[in-house]
Amino acid sequence: MSLENVQAMANSIRDEISKAIIGQADTVDLMLVALFSGGHILLEGVPGTAKTFLAQVFSHVLKMDFGRVQFTPDLMPGDLLGTNLFSFQTNEFSLVKGPIFCDLLLADEINRTPPKTQAALLEAMQERQVTIDGEAFKLGDHFMVIATQNPIEQQGTYPLPEAQLDRFIFKHVLDYPSREEEIEIVRRHGSRTGSPKPADLGVKAVVTKKALEAAVKAVSTVRLTDEVTNYVVDLVRGTRNNPLFETGASPRAAAMISTAARAYAALKSRDFVIPDDVKAIALPALRHRAILSPAAEIEGRTADELILQVIEQTEAPR
Repeated sequence: MSLENVQAMANSIRDEISKAIIGQADTVDLMLVALFSGGHILLEGVPGTAKTFLAQVFSHVLKMDFGRVQFTPDLMPGDLLGTNLFSFQTNEFSLVKGPIFCDLLLADEINRTPPKTQAALLEAMQERQVTIDGEAFKLGDHFMVIATQNPIEQQGTYPLPEAQLDRFIFKHVLDYPSREEEIEIVRRHGSRTGSPKPADLGVKAVVTKKALEAAVKAVSTVRLTDEVTNYVVDLVRGTRNNPLFETGASPRAAAMISTAARAYAALKSRDFVIPDDVKAIALPALRHRAILSPAAEIEGRTADELILQVIEQTEAPR
């Protein structure tokens, strides 16, 4: 598949999603970059910003096997992964697979479940497999997690540990729609109280699994020069050298940014990465990896503000 075909595929995906979702173009673009680069994405936004519905529509357009888990304080790892049950008919144990056995998993309100259950996702997100009773089970090659969390509800929540946050290629913060977009939302969806099914809104599947595999393979051929590679590393190291960050981004962050920059360039139908591609994805790729120092928190600084400073101060190649 050529990169022009990858761009055409992305445009057709955007067109179908727009039949159900008003606005959120930046969110859809980051989800596409995560998809083509084999990453996972964390969506943070207040209730009612269509996080869950967007994930459902995204899965429908891609014709992916969709799984959804509503994370709650009493959710156990077995509820997510599955468990071996003994059959008295066969006198054998058989695996009852959990909802994680899918192509795209929606981890809804991921910060409402205890760390023990959150940790059950670590192996799946990194290695695309799960281990149950000592036996490893493969997930799909394009297994993807779209997780959501609510930033304003703190009671009964469990902040995600740094090790898990580091496995998300992006953390994207959804904002409220513009006035014009909100008016269109009310016009289009104001006659119902619940979320409709994507098919009811005329949304169709436009991508096959074979085409997706070809697109991912094409994205991997996008060139990353030594100068741009050095720029990515300098950006990541810049978060470690800033005294207002207690902990900077990891080497995994640099590798993920490089992969995501290739996908971003491919969506622009380019077979090479330019520094602007890296800048476009640097903030959502770093905001959840750099931990503020106590001094920065006392001063009221934010991770976004400091990361934008790092991006501005890091010299980009010409």
